[in-house]
Amino acid sequence: MTGQTEPTRKALYEQARQRGIEGRSSMSKEALSAALERDTHDDASPVVASRFDTFRRLAEAVAAGEFILRPRVLTGHERRRHVRQCLREDHETRIAESSEGAAIKFNELSDSMYSFFRGTALLFYRDMAGDDGWMPTVLALGDVHPENFGVMPNANNVPIFSVNDFDEAYYAPFSWDIKRGAVGFMIAAETEGELERKQQIKVVRHFVKGYIEDMQRLAQEGTEQDEEMRYDNAPKLIRKLFEDAHEERDEWLMDDYLNDTKSGFRSTKKLVPISSRRDEFQKITHRLVKENGIDVPGRAKGMRVKDVAIRRGQGTASLGLNRYYVLIEGPLRDGSDDLIIEYKQARRSALSGLVPPSAYIMDTLAERVSHAQAVHLTRGDVFYGHIEFEGHSYLSRERAPFRDSIDLDDLSKSDWKKYARICGQVLARVHAMSDEAGNLDYDIEPAIVNAIEPEALFTADMVEYAIEAADRVRRDHALFREDHARGAFTQLDVVHR
Repeated sequence: MTGQTEPTRKALYEQARQRGIEGRSSMSKEALSAALERDTHDDASPVVASRFDTFRRLAEAVAAGEFILRPRVLTGHERRRHVRQCLREDHETRIAESSEGAAIKFNELSDSMYSFFRGTALLFYRDMAGDDGWMPTVLALGDVHPENFGVMPNANNVPIFSVNDFDEAYYAPFSWDIKRGAVGFMIAAETEGELERKQQIKVVRHFVKGYIEDMQRLAQEGTEQDEEMRYDNAPKLIRKLFEDAHEERDEWLMDDYLNDTKSGFRSTKKLVPISSRRDEFQKITHRLVKENGIDVPGRAKGMRVKDVAIRRGQGTASLGLNRYYVLIEGPLRDGSDDLIIEYKQARRSALSGLVPPSAYIMDTLAERVSHAQAVHLTRGDVFYGHIEFEGHSYLSRERAPFRDSIDLDDLSKSDWKKYARICGQVLARVHAMSDEAGNLDYDIEPAIVNAIEPEALFTADMVEYAIEAADRVRRDHALFREDHARGAFTQLDVVHR
């Protein structure tokens, strides 16, 4: 008796296409099979409600010029239900699995309006569905706020200051990043800086002004590929961040990660060693290097995996998603120069299905994120990459002793304005890379400069948007806190037969 012929990758891919499985194009045969298995439901099983297609059609209609009201006009009970449904849908997998990380995240969102803003990008962008369809498209960061800029390693393992979170990156109108950033600075200046409304507005103006000034300069000079903010050329405020972030690798490893013998990870509340999976992650790591064409530096030669751990409780938006730390042996083999590679589970961008239609949309998961990292940081971390395992899509990057972001609590009123202006400048520089290293096929800087004119009007529009959106976030946070206290986020919206 002969067994059934095993389906080919092409056959599995076609099934995945018919079922609309995200990230299918980058999946291996094994990953496709696992994704199809997860997607298989018994006919009697309830179906979790999704408004993804509804909002995609809404965004297309708005971008086409139709006069359609967005959910940002909702008030009262209807707005409460919209907030509730968005957050349930955004955390579908984590709620369904009763993830501990999801419970922690919802508690964090309840405790702080700034955390709520950071952790609810889908809600934010559904209010913007289809906006600014006439504006030039860039590879947007997707989640601009004061703490998504920071110090990290470049290709030479030298600290640089730039954007540092690409989870939501997507091709979108350039104005989407400015709006998100303006609201982020507005809320952070209030909650973390305790600044009055008048000062908050000044901070937002500096952020927008920094973007405009640097984009105008780059349109003239075209030097974006040669620019990198290091200690030697950084403004005084950022030089201090470099100094605060500096730590010797051996001290960093012993203080935060290694056990007493330096042979593996130390078990802590946030780090759970899973040494039994070392051989499995050795194969995954070798595959990461091969599939991404990583030119392994001498400090990691051989990429020998010493240990593996689960990292718990990190991030805001990504709480409840899988995250692994892999310890790579350094050349000295004494634990003083080891490396740590992070594998972080990727998800669909909050902007997916909401941006105006364009030729540049890509909906793969970790591949989309690693693409953004490669575009925004052309000489960035050599370990940026993407890989599939466990039926999920993961992005990779190196943890480093000098990976850090600014302490907002320490900023003075003048520092807030300086920092906002610097972040606006950095955002302009990464946007300018959309045609150099990204998928755009025309010179983007002159197009953005043209779209910004008249400058005073554009700045006023961004400030007005920030004020209105920040007030909306405050109201939404109050609704969320009430619903969270009533247990609203322990179950999903289900379509019953």
